[in-house]
Amino acid sequence: MKQHLQHPVFSVISSLAAGLNVQAFAIGGYVRDIFLHRPSKDIDIVVLGNGIEFAEAVAAKLNVKVSVFKNFGTAMLRYQDVEVEFVGARKESYRSESRKPIVENGTLDDDQKRRDFTINALAITLHPDNYGVLVDPFDGIADIEQKLIRTPLNPVETFSDDPLRMMRAIRFASQLNFRIDDEAIAAIKSNLHRIKIVSQERISDELNKIILSAKPSIGFNYLFDTGLLHIIFPQMVALYGVEIINGKGHKDNFYHTLQVLDNICETTDDLWLRWAAILHDIAKPPTKRFEPGHGWTFHGHEDKGARMVPKIFAQLKLPLNEKMKFVQKLVQLHLRPIVLSQSIVTDSAVRRLLFEAGEDIEALMLLCKADVTTKNEYKVKKYRNNFELVLQKIKDVEERDSIRNWQPPVTGLDIMQLFGIGEGREVGIIKNKIREAILEGEIPNNREAAINFTIEKGQEIGLKVVASTN
Repeated sequence: MKQHLQHPVFSVISSLAAGLNVQAFAIGGYVRDIFLHRPSKDIDIVVLGNGIEFAEAVAAKLNVKVSVFKNFGTAMLRYQDVEVEFVGARKESYRSESRKPIVENGTLDDDQKRRDFTINALAITLHPDNYGVLVDPFDGIADIEQKLIRTPLNPVETFSDDPLRMMRAIRFASQLNFRIDDEAIAAIKSNLHRIKIVSQERISDELNKIILSAKPSIGFNYLFDTGLLHIIFPQMVALYGVEIINGKGHKDNFYHTLQVLDNICETTDDLWLRWAAILHDIAKPPTKRFEPGHGWTFHGHEDKGARMVPKIFAQLKLPLNEKMKFVQKLVQLHLRPIVLSQSIVTDSAVRRLLFEAGEDIEALMLLCKADVTTKNEYKVKKYRNNFELVLQKIKDVEERDSIRNWQPPVTGLDIMQLFGIGEGREVGIIKNKIREAILEGEIPNNREAAINFTIEKGQEIGLKVVASTN
């Protein structure tokens, strides 16, 4: 293991461990990532003794600042390109109503037993007497080789003590493409109700990490199969299932959503665009109708879905700012490019799409491409070819008409000055007519044409020009 301990911070820790006569170990994620061949800049050090005092000694030796968190018994420093956190070895016990443990000083064995999973319980000794020796009491290396998520101790107790570990198990499975041990799955199912003692912020943090993994459907399938999703995100569960009437069914919108999510993850790391993929069909259950002679419809699911987004974000304690509005906009507009790709694309339809999507037009097109989940290769090829035509049309119209993030060439103030009127209904009428004329291509998107159009439309409703505009 010594070849993995080349960073200079390890030699400083080792020499101080000898000088202060304490045992120190690298533990947890940094050690796990060595065996996963993943780079890591976060190093956790556990000390048999006072972790804060040891951290302060290391910081003094390195001539860097140390941040102390006495409530947690931890200290952290940054040196070169790594962040190092120190803690004393500890033993933990839990009360049923809280996931915050009662902490006592402990041995390395105690500290490894309190770890959530075997792959996170690996430790490497840093004292010069046994420098670089791997300590793996729960066969974490074997679990890495078998791609298995397993708890060091009884999983029922592990998940009952800290129910957030149920989310973490699924998150690691999703991030690493590992399988969760059967006993651990059974333990999650038996501890479902315990997730309610975890704050929504912590749950959503794990959920976002699942969504940011390379193939989030792995995590969502575990969330669904264990029953956790039913508690933390019931609106998504409502997408599940197929109803059949008179021999006519519809696609399973839950698994379609997972496919769209996986598809979009191939083209973007943007968390909120991935959330748009999750929520694009969220209103299909409440808008589902069966029409005899036609089949299943979901009319208006994009409008209702957009109205559902703020409530879902609030429920999940996600930000209610421009990120939420971005997701809401994409849910609202997600059908528009698909409709355009199925018919002859008019300039006016493209202008309207650009007007409404603005700077988010590229994100919208990515979502719509991801939304094509048919297994019919002919249809896939047809959709993709049509999407390319729509993209080219968007580019052409945008270069000519500059509609994206459109600002009216004639303002309400211009209209009031031109006709000598105050704020009122007439100003709104004329502004709407200008916008529609530009979007329909009746007049070019420039000030001179818009002024002439304004005068014409004002006169039609009985207004007279009393001044000029600059």
